[in-house]
Amino acid sequence: MKRALKPEEAAEMIPEGAVLLIGGFMGVGSPHRLIDAIVARGVGGLTLVNNDTCRPGEGVGKLIDAGLVDKAIVSHIGLNPVTQQKMISGEMEVELVPQGTLVERIRAGGVGLGGVLTPTGVGTLVEEGKQVIEIDGRKFLLERPIRGDFALLDARHADCVGNLEYSLTAHNFNPVMALAADTVIAEPHHIMPVGVISPDAVKTPGVLVDYLLERAH
Repeated sequence: MKRALKPEEAAEMIPEGAVLLIGGFMGVGSPHRLIDAIVARGVGGLTLVNNDTCRPGEGVGKLIDAGLVDKAIVSHIGLNPVTQQKMISGEMEVELVPQGTLVERIRAGGVGLGGVLTPTGVGTLVEEGKQVIEIDGRKFLLERPIRGDFALLDARHADCVGNLEYSLTAHNFNPVMALAADTVIAEPHHIMPVGVISPDAVKTPGVLVDYLLERAH
């Protein structure tokens, strides 16, 4: 049985300077109550790994607004002028990674690979500072794996042992991030008895999940 935490308890686990893998695509599939708790706690110096930085006042955009993020590793900045301003001023570092490459770097971190080879970005700014490997006359970039201290996930359903089911496009980055962090905290919309979630619907097995957030009241 997984321990169900209050959002404030989960936020207290996150130290200054932590690397956070946070699921979501423009806020869809992000753990919003947990994000709010991190903002309330005010822990900073964070590295954020997400598809994007959402919008001001929404999803992971709240972490940007609060000045808690020192570096963002994302495929784009979303619709977030605050990120743009902080990036231009040098207040926050933004590493832009092609979306497919970002997913594969996280997956590589989760399954113990030393990196992935991709032709995406060869001959562009993405190539700068990276090792180029030629195979059968084609050039590939060596993209290094990404791991986090914490993966913060959103799920539609969890059962009491932490098996997770996701809803439609809210699935996005959540399952692959569950593989690639030292501690995994899931925020389910509903917590079900064991056996209610069909085995075919489980996308993240409970063995990967360390904690659940208690249900919202």
